Order: sequence, then C-alpha cells, then structure tokens
Amino acid sequence: MVTSRWTAATARTASSRRRGAVLERAILDAALEQLSTVGWKGLTMEGVAAGAQTGKAAVYRRWPCKEDLVADALVSGLPRLEKAPDLGSVREDLLTLCRLVRQIMYSRPGVALRSVIHECDHMQAERFESVIVGNVVEPTIELLREVITRGIERGEVRADAANGYVFDAVPAMMMYRSKMCASEWNERDLEEMVDQLMLPLLRPYGA
Repeated sequence: MVTSRWTAATARTASSRRRGAVLERAILDAALEQLSTVGWKGLTMEGVAAGAQTGKAAVYRRWPCKEDLVADALVSGLPRLEKAPDLGSVREDLLTLCRLVRQIMYSRPGVALRSVIHECDHMQAERFESVIVGNVVEPTIELLREVITRGIERGEVRADAANGYVFDAVPAMMMYRSKMCASEWNERDLEEMVDQLMLPLLRPYGA
C-alpha cells in the first residue's frame, strides 16, 4: 500500500494533536503570557489560540468569553501561600511573609493579575474579586493570623491585636500601593511597612 506524503503528514498531525487537560493547560498558559505582555485590554481570544497553537474554536468551546478564561488562568497559575514563617520574632516573620506575597505579585500570574486590577473597569473588576480574595487576600490573612497568634504567645504582641482590621492591613496596603502608586515593594518598602505600620499596631501597650 502506497501512502502519500500528505496522508502521512496528516496522520502525524492527528496523532500529535493535544487534547483534554494538556490542551487546556496550553491555553491557560497562553492566556497568562498574553496578560503579562500585552495586558488585559490587549488580550484577545485569537491571540491566546495562536499562543497555544490551537484554533479559536478550541478556546471558545471551553471558555465562551475572555473574562472566564482569564479567571481560570489566574486561579490555576497563582502560587500558593501554604505555610506561615516561624523565625522566632514577629518582625522577621512579617517581613518573610511580605516577601512571599511580593513573590506572588511579581510572578508571571501575579503580573497578569495586576494587569487585570489596573486595566479593568469597575464592572469587570467585580468578576475577578473572588479570584483576588480567594487566592491572594484570604491566604495572606490566614498566615498573618498564625504569625500574630504566635507573637501573642511569645509576649511580643498584645492580645487584642488579633483582629480583622490588623489582619487586613498587609494585603490592603500592598494591593493599594501597587495599584494606586505603582509601588514595586522593594526591600526598604517592606521594612518600612513592617516597622512603621505593623509593629506599632501589634506592640503591647506601654512597650
């Protein structure tokens, strides 16, 4: 049986075609790449398809709009905050935790998330609120709770400092300064936030 070169090429293409989870991962990665390079406004479903080396139909079958695609790409790509630092002092624990948050913010998915925060209008931003809260803010607050609780046990932190306003301070400040002031959160910025904001909030009365 003689097989033409066209038939053989078609067979090789079909056999190497990505499907299922492999194709979805390629599309999500392409969406993150688009966000981190051209931003939210520059991202197109066609551009994502090209980056993933697939057709538009494969993208639209899974995600009918770019908001849904971007939300899934961010959730799947953002690094996880899983363990609170325990270095023996509340200052060092806070600094280390802030550095971990900064790493997330400046990872490729973090840059993509910031492009969404900076460029979306109010209605679009609401679509991503659960992504930001569930994947960045809440994990940060939970680890802050651990750090502050250990500080209370060591006598470094007053007991009534373990409250929602204090827990909100770090993620709120980092998000606000990043969005409104384009802060890069260098080492000096982190130290000043811990020393001038957090430690005075936590310090025992009269100390």
